[in-house]
Amino acid sequence: MLSAASAAVVRATLPVVRDHAAEITAEFYPSMFAAHPELLNLFNSGNQASGKQQIALASAVIAYAQHLLDGTPFGPIAERIAHKHVSLGVRPDQYPVVGEHLIGAVATVLGDAVTPEVAAAWDEVYWLFAVSLIAAEARLFQTAGVTPDTLWRPWRVAKRDDEAVDTVSFTLVPDDGGPVPTFEPGQYVSIAVDLPDGHRQPRQYSLSQAPGRSELRITVRRVRGADGAPDGAVSNFLHDHVHADGTLLIGPPAGEVTVEHGDRPVVLISAGIGITPMLSMLDHISAAQPERTIVAVHAEDSAERHAHRAEYARLAGFQHLTWYENGDDDGRAGRIDVDAIPLPADAIAYLCGPIPFMRDMRAGLLRRGVHSDDIKYEVFGPGML
Repeated sequence: MLSAASAAVVRATLPVVRDHAAEITAEFYPSMFAAHPELLNLFNSGNQASGKQQIALASAVIAYAQHLLDGTPFGPIAERIAHKHVSLGVRPDQYPVVGEHLIGAVATVLGDAVTPEVAAAWDEVYWLFAVSLIAAEARLFQTAGVTPDTLWRPWRVAKRDDEAVDTVSFTLVPDDGGPVPTFEPGQYVSIAVDLPDGHRQPRQYSLSQAPGRSELRITVRRVRGADGAPDGAVSNFLHDHVHADGTLLIGPPAGEVTVEHGDRPVVLISAGIGITPMLSMLDHISAAQPERTIVAVHAEDSAERHAHRAEYARLAGFQHLTWYENGDDDGRAGRIDVDAIPLPADAIAYLCGPIPFMRDMRAGLLRRGVHSDDIKYEVFGPGML
């Protein structure tokens, strides 16, 4: 719990910090990277350039402070952050570095308004946040059987397959003689690649088939820059330079959005490359619980961009609806109509795709009576709905 004295200060200053949160995190990252350039290897440079990482951090800190003050739910955000940190090998001894530069950024942006009492109160907020994450991450590391120092393992590309326009899958087997880790359908792994400019960059990719095999598989869509944004550095590197018999450094499976055990009906709603965790869930349920009711709904620009389309068709026993935005004859034209999705009673819905897409789908499901606790979603990137 936040101390009474700090709670009073945080309550009084939260509106000001919230109003300047984006400026604070924009100051924080350059300051930290200048002092600790080795931390650049932990962060997605594309999300840094776009500002998404800064917004995500600001939102998380503000949400946690609000949670301390009035109990606003924070568990899902904390769980998402902990899984992401474990997938990247974040260490407990890195938290003091972050704390120092984050509180320093608050002081730089807010100036004389940051009295010693204000600095101490927000330092307390940060350390309550940090300690809770460190504990959660320690449990996840223990479950995975790894430490930050033993996180990355070499895996060999056993097979590379073209799945659709701009989309390939990589089937991976351990190159170190070690075991294939188990995972929950819906989880992802981190990939670390050394780019031509000498920088190492990590990215997360969903595992796109069910667990229980002697291999792992990821599916990667080439990210092409648009509206002034650059091409995706890692996705383009994988497409252009990684082939069969190549090797990749891979971390342990992670991710909090996984298919629930039991026999409740499942509705899978995806768009674009968001199909990948849904395919893992569908593959698993089709094999382990063929009697379980599944409705799979997918949206794509066109049939030629529909990854794993034939694989979906081979998995029998479920309802499958497809929308193609360009009006392709093989699917429904336009965007997904939530009212046209058959919703079994007591269903759990899983969403994956661009955030605006998931926001619309979630709103439609809520309107149709699906409880908010029964709508799960996976965000590719640092944001939250």
